[in-house]
Amino acid sequence: MEIRTRIQEATKDAMRSRDQLRLSTLRLIGAALKDREIAVRGEPGQTGLDEADVVALLSKMVKQRQESARAYEEGGRLELAERETQEIAVIQEFLPRQLDPAEVAAAIDAVIADLGATGVRDMGRVMASLRERHAGQMDFAAAGAVVKSRLMG
Repeated sequence: MEIRTRIQEATKDAMRSRDQLRLSTLRLIGAALKDREIAVRGEPGQTGLDEADVVALLSKMVKQRQESARAYEEGGRLELAERETQEIAVIQEFLPRQLDPAEVAAAIDAVIADLGATGVRDMGRVMASLRERHAGQMDFAAAGAVVKSRLMG
């Protein structure tokens, strides 16, 4: 079942169960998807959002909430940080399973071997291939550091 359909079903379930936090988060996701869909329609050659676009948007929403939660914690607003954390949990239900560190390392090694990457100048190609193969499954900022260390050493 595609992600958008799962989100719509979850929204209906949240309405039925009167789960306000979940419902408001799902509605935020729906609104963000609609906004992105409208923006994409104006671009030449685009017909709509595909699954990769939806995953990218959800990943961005998670990252924004993580930054907000960190800022709230630093500011002593723990109740707001907790809400952001709860929203992250709802959004992550619709993302592909995150790879654990060993799986990330194996994926990086596989891409480096497949591309025959030998130095730091190949880093862009390696990262592009990782994004293509594992969209939404890993933190690419952290993966970038691992890729760089592997290519330098």
